[in-house]
Amino acid sequence: MDEEYAEGQSYWIPMADMMTGLMLVFMLVAISYMVMVQQTTTLLVQEYETTRQALKKALQTEFSEKLKQWDAELLGDMTLKFKNPEVLFDTGQATLKPEFKLILDEFIPKYLKVLNSEKFKSSIKEVRIEGHTSPRWTKGAASTEEAYFKNMKLSQERTRATLEYVLSNSDARAQIDWLRQVITANGLSSSHPIHIGGLESNPIDETASQRVEFRIVTNSEERLAKIAESITETDRALK
Repeated sequence: MDEEYAEGQSYWIPMADMMTGLMLVFMLVAISYMVMVQQTTTLLVQEYETTRQALKKALQTEFSEKLKQWDAELLGDMTLKFKNPEVLFDTGQATLKPEFKLILDEFIPKYLKVLNSEKFKSSIKEVRIEGHTSPRWTKGAASTEEAYFKNMKLSQERTRATLEYVLSNSDARAQIDWLRQVITANGLSSSHPIHIGGLESNPIDETASQRVEFRIVTNSEERLAKIAESITETDRALK
């Protein structure tokens, strides 16, 4: 009996040692991978911040004298916001007003000159034209849900109309192949309202919520998102 027990022990001890060794190897590989990911992430964050700051500075230089005239604002994430609904569209309509067309006639060549420059073109993943509305629907009574869907349809029609006008510009036509790859129209209804004073605890500012935005997405953002997804998968594997 003792001999059988000893033989069993002599069998399991090497197996346990082997499993411990494999686990250590796996842990070392995982740690090495995490260190590599951390280093790559740091470099990407630096690259993203450098690109963002340079691009923002270029846009500020290009538009500093026009933003007030257009009632527009350049945000910290390089989003350019046209914020006067009285200039953009008539209430409930998706046809660009003449004033907005005149603004776009000035805006488009300057905007494309920056984005399509040798310095920034390779960094541009997407240019999103985003349409935003207030939560309210003024044409007849509508529930909150009905208003949301009606505004969704309206915002999509408005961004499509804006996109069509942008692409009809002569400067855009000269770069049409590239623009078709990067520019999109996105109607977001009232999903991202603006609150009075910028505080979500405050009431919604219905006028400020009605806006058109041009938002830039860089390649660095996409790569950072993929790294974050990879880190999540590795964490799950380690658990």
